[in-house]
Amino acid sequence: MALSVDNDLAADRGAADSGDSGGERVRDQEVSVPFFSQAATFARLWPLIEARVHRVFDHGKFSHGAQVAELERELAAYTGAGRVVAVNSGTDALVLLLRACGLRPGDEVLVPAYSFIATASSVVLAGGRPRFVDVDPVTYAMDADALAAAVTPDSRFVLPAHLFSRMADMDALSAVAARHGLALVEDSAEAIGMRQGGLHAGLHGRGGVLSFFPSKTLGALGDAGAVLTDDPLVAERVAALRHHGRPGRTLDNFPAISTSSALPGVNSKTDDLQAAVLLAKLTCLDRDIDRRAALGAAYHRRLIGVPGVTRLPHVPTRGPDRADVLYVYLIEAERRDALAAHLARRGIGTEVYYPVPLPHQPAFAGLGHRAGDFPHAEAAARRALALPLYPDLTVAQVDRVCAEIRAFYAGGPR
Repeated sequence: MALSVDNDLAADRGAADSGDSGGERVRDQEVSVPFFSQAATFARLWPLIEARVHRVFDHGKFSHGAQVAELERELAAYTGAGRVVAVNSGTDALVLLLRACGLRPGDEVLVPAYSFIATASSVVLAGGRPRFVDVDPVTYAMDADALAAAVTPDSRFVLPAHLFSRMADMDALSAVAARHGLALVEDSAEAIGMRQGGLHAGLHGRGGVLSFFPSKTLGALGDAGAVLTDDPLVAERVAALRHHGRPGRTLDNFPAISTSSALPGVNSKTDDLQAAVLLAKLTCLDRDIDRRAALGAAYHRRLIGVPGVTRLPHVPTRGPDRADVLYVYLIEAERRDALAAHLARRGIGTEVYYPVPLPHQPAFAGLGHRAGDFPHAEAAARRALALPLYPDLTVAQVDRVCAEIRAFYAGGPR
C-alpha cells in the first residue's frame, strides 16, 4: 500500500522535474491550488459509484435502505465497533449519541475550548450545558490536567474531540472521567482510521461519531454521519432517535419499523445515494490515508526550517497499537492572516481552523469568558493555518504552495 503511494509521489516528482518541464512548471504556477478537490478521485471511482447508484434506483428505496445497512456493516468491520448507526450528519450523530447516553436537561458537559462549533452546540441541542476546558498545545485536544481542574459537582459528561491528525490522550482523559464518575463520549468526527491503544477513535467510552462531510478523510457528496458504539442499548436508542423515535427499520431481513414512537426523535436517516458513494470510497480509504501521509511528509521536507513557520504537524505513526491519520495539514505561522491573504492572491486555498475559540463565540457569550481564560486555545486560534491536503493533490502543487510560503517570509511580493 505505502509502496504504491511512494511510486505515485515519485511519478509526480518525475513529471515536475523532467528535462523539458520548464514551460510546464511556469504554466503550473498560474493554475490555482484549491484547498480541497476530489475530481480525480470521483473520475477514478465513478464506475463503482455508478453501479451502486443504479442499485439504489433499482431497489426503489432512497433513504435508510440496503446501501445504508451495508455501509453500517462495513464501517463496523473497519473500525471494530460493535454497532454503527448511520445518520444524516456528524452533528446529528453527536446530538443523538448524547441523548442516547442519558444526557438530562441542564447536565454539564466538559468540552474542549478549541474545536468546531458542533462540539459545543451539540451539547446545547441535546439539552446540556457546555463547560469549556483548555487544550494541550501539542495535540490541540482536551488537556487532562485542565479537565481535572474544570470538573464541578454538576459535571456529568466529558466530550473530547480528536482533531487534525491524532487522538486526544484517552488514557489520561479516561482516568479523570473515571475518578469523577463522568460518562465519556468522543467527538471523533474527523478521526476515521485513528487508533490508540489498539482501539479505534470513538470506542474508548460510551461511543463516538464520524462525519462524512465531503472534505473528510472519508467524504460523501453532501452531509452524512454515523455513531460508533460497543453498547447495544446506546445503538438501539440512536437507531430509534434517528427515525422519529421508532424502533426497527423497514428493510428486507430486518424487523419492520414500528408505527408508534417510543421516545421523541428526529428525522436523521442517511440517504442511500450518499451511502453508495461512501461504500465506493471505502474501498480505497487506506490508500488515501497513506497518500495523505506521504503528501504530509513532502510538505514537512519543504517547510522545515522556514522562518515564520513556527510549527509543523507531527509525522503520523501507524501501527497496531497507535494509528494517526493526517486529515488536515495544519501549520502555525507568524502573521497568519497576512500569509493566508498572500496565498489567496496566488490562487492557493487555505483554511483557518478555528479563528475564534469556542468560549469566545457569540453563541456562548452568556458564559462570561474573557481573553486569557484559555491561553492554549487562544494561541492556536491566532496562529493555525491549514494548507491544501487531499489524495488528488500533486507534489508539484505542494512545491508551489511551499515556494509561495517561503517567498512570503523572505520578503517577496506581498
